[in-house]
Amino acid sequence: MPESNNNWEKDALKEIALAGVKEQQKTRRWGIFFKLLGFGYLFILLIVLSSSNISETTSTSQKHTAIIKLSGGIIPGEPAAADNIIESLQNAFDNKHVKGIILEINSPGGTPVQAAMIYDEINRLRKLNPDTPIYTVITDICASGGYYVASATEQIYANKSSLVGSIGVRLSSFGFTGTMEKLGIERRQLTAGENKAMLDPFSPRNKKAEKHMTSLLASTHQHFINDVKAGRGERLKNNPTLFSGLIWNGDQGIELGLVDDLGSADYVAREVIGHKRIIDYTYQPDFFDQFTHRVSKTMINMLYTDQIRQQL
Repeated sequence: MPESNNNWEKDALKEIALAGVKEQQKTRRWGIFFKLLGFGYLFILLIVLSSSNISETTSTSQKHTAIIKLSGGIIPGEPAAADNIIESLQNAFDNKHVKGIILEINSPGGTPVQAAMIYDEINRLRKLNPDTPIYTVITDICASGGYYVASATEQIYANKSSLVGSIGVRLSSFGFTGTMEKLGIERRQLTAGENKAMLDPFSPRNKKAEKHMTSLLASTHQHFINDVKAGRGERLKNNPTLFSGLIWNGDQGIELGLVDDLGSADYVAREVIGHKRIIDYTYQPDFFDQFTHRVSKTMINMLYTDQIRQQL
């Protein structure tokens, strides 16, 4: 009787083990299936995107309006960084089938250097390509460095409720000395150069440093003013608040000479440039870099998932 019981237990264990092996084999087969399905999807995606790139290349060989979207902060590392916008501008101006360019701006500003780089490049490209006009179309906001860039184009269009202006320069900081005293914190700082830490928020205010920085900001502000005046010319009205950092809507911008007229990108392409077909020249990361990144990420996820299944 005990021997028969042992045989029954062995048979039951064998069946359980075989069932486990079969289930694991089944799970692996499904894993392979989904991997192949994933790679198939990526392959089809590659073909589709490659086809769209080919069709886009074909469409740029016909007369059209180019649009470049400057969105967000004009800051290094961001989509609206000077390098990206300049590359987009150069590509648009280099295409002989481009009959006009729209710089669509929706930006609160950025660094003076980045904005000035784009401003200078627009002026350079306009001189090299006098038959290719470039216009700005403001969507929600075109302030500070955004307007700096816009003033280099031939005309500026906006919506009546767009925000425009803020022609000024700022430098912000904090002061924590009172808080430190209350908490009993002592500031210990070593520098080589008496003004090296002049903007340190944990040190008392330094009137000499503030005077120097105010002069620096005023000089940078004057660069901004000079370039806006050079770009807009006599269209700017003689208003004492024009360069004070204030901001206005589209209607008010027209009255001050900051904006030429109301209009959207479609309106400018159709009525001003005369070619309603618009093609986007906005800088995009290299497609194959994006594709390689996606494939590698997918493969890592698949391998990691397969390892977890095998461990389980």
